[in-house]
Amino acid sequence: MRSMNGDDVTEAVAGCLAALRPAVDRDWTAVPAGRLEWDCRTTAVHVADDLVAYASNLVARAQDDYVPFLLTPDEGTGNAGLLQVIEATGGLLAAAVDTAPPGVRAYHNYPYGSADRAGFAAMGIAEVLLHTHDMTQGLGLPYEPSADLAESVLSWLFPHVQPGPEPWPTLLWATGRGELPGRAPVTEWRWRNNLVIPAERLDLVGIRPAVAEDLSLGGDGGFEWVDGGPYEGTREAAGFMLKAYRTGVHRPEFGVFTLVRRDDGRAIGGMGFHSAPDEEGRVEIGYDLAESARGNGYATEALRALAEWALAREEVRTLFATIEPANTASQAVVSRAGFTKVSEDEEGLAYELRR
Repeated sequence: MRSMNGDDVTEAVAGCLAALRPAVDRDWTAVPAGRLEWDCRTTAVHVADDLVAYASNLVARAQDDYVPFLLTPDEGTGNAGLLQVIEATGGLLAAAVDTAPPGVRAYHNYPYGSADRAGFAAMGIAEVLLHTHDMTQGLGLPYEPSADLAESVLSWLFPHVQPGPEPWPTLLWATGRGELPGRAPVTEWRWRNNLVIPAERLDLVGIRPAVAEDLSLGGDGGFEWVDGGPYEGTREAAGFMLKAYRTGVHRPEFGVFTLVRRDDGRAIGGMGFHSAPDEEGRVEIGYDLAESARGNGYATEALRALAEWALAREEVRTLFATIEPANTASQAVVSRAGFTKVSEDEEGLAYELRR
């Protein structure tokens, strides 16, 4: 798994152009695009419109809606011209992604109202890959993108989907375009950008499986860390999250968050859930900070924000944490966040916060 950047957008667009050029002289308005209700020409225009819309939102830092315009090819534009439009709009998105600062987020409606630069890259790539598949199906042309691109789209936009034997068939299955042995057909689907929970001085930035893998292997996960970060607990939590993703039990909103200071954009620690809530609505939380960030109230601030978010959800009734007896600093954090000690034994002190 890898990050998503402008080069990946360019690669996806190049594969689209190469796949469709052999049919440039055919009437695309007379050919349905695979299982879609659109014809191939309408689908090609849709791809270009999405690419430029994503680029525009990212560049304009749109926060409440899409930038208000619609891409419309000139009257009489042929198929070769449409491919040129796709190439141009793909270049615009690639440039927007590569020049956007790491922490910038802009509007996208699903599911949490925004996406970062990697999210916009992944969404653009998904549009290109999937709709190129649709068009080539209708036109009877061969097409299969690289396994790396398909795997990256899955790990950045489909963290709720257990990886299959091969990335491309899994992506087609996950979007209702194919079958996968042992799995029921998909009739409704959505991709998922990562959740960001704001606190007073920092943001809790949900990490995707690709980021979890990098952190668990000793990387920085694409974040700029303060001295001493990421701490060992964050790497361990990322490894557990990655295992949950690979075994099909990961729920993205109940994963791991990186704590990012808003004033300088630097990551200072990790916080998150050990798993999704159980049948009784109980869910365990854990956290750590880089040593250089401790003593400033960041953990308490982040825990309050995470607890408020979690307890507002119907499926969560109780948050709990287990803390080693000697870790008095962590005990102070949960106490300040409103947790109450409910038991104590040799393994640790149990704290709870109920709705």
